[in-house]
Amino acid sequence: MRSEPDVSKSEKLEEGSLLVPQFDANGLLTCVTTDANSGDVLMVAYMNREALEKTIATGEAYYYSRSRRTLWRKGESSGHTQRVVEMRIDCDQDAVWIKVEQAGGGACHTGRRSCFYRAVPLRKPGAATLEFRDSEKTFDPATVYGEN
Repeated sequence: MRSEPDVSKSEKLEEGSLLVPQFDANGLLTCVTTDANSGDVLMVAYMNREALEKTIATGEAYYYSRSRRTLWRKGESSGHTQRVVEMRIDCDQDAVWIKVEQAGGGACHTGRRSCFYRAVPLRKPGAATLEFRDSEKTFDPATVYGEN
């Protein structure tokens, strides 16, 4: 019987084929979500163990809301769901990237297609003034989510 070579934890994480997510102290992974067709970044959110497991099991995007402290399926309120086409994990397994097919008007709760609709100008003196890019609203958040 051959013995297994001594492999460090980092080698197992970085080169191994097992999914061993490294949740942070709050039990969360950062999740970057992009449009599977265009490659545009739609949003960045967090997944706890349950969100990760449900996303893998169902192929629908689940996240964990830090402010509400609850699991949520993208689109459960808005109908703007995300079907996961591909999921990747980074080298040390503490961040996830999902490529999705976005249904409905958009991914952002502000009514836009993407949460990244403002640019930060670079190499300009003084206080940064954000520049709106691709910022037109694709749906009315008050209609979709109700008035707060």
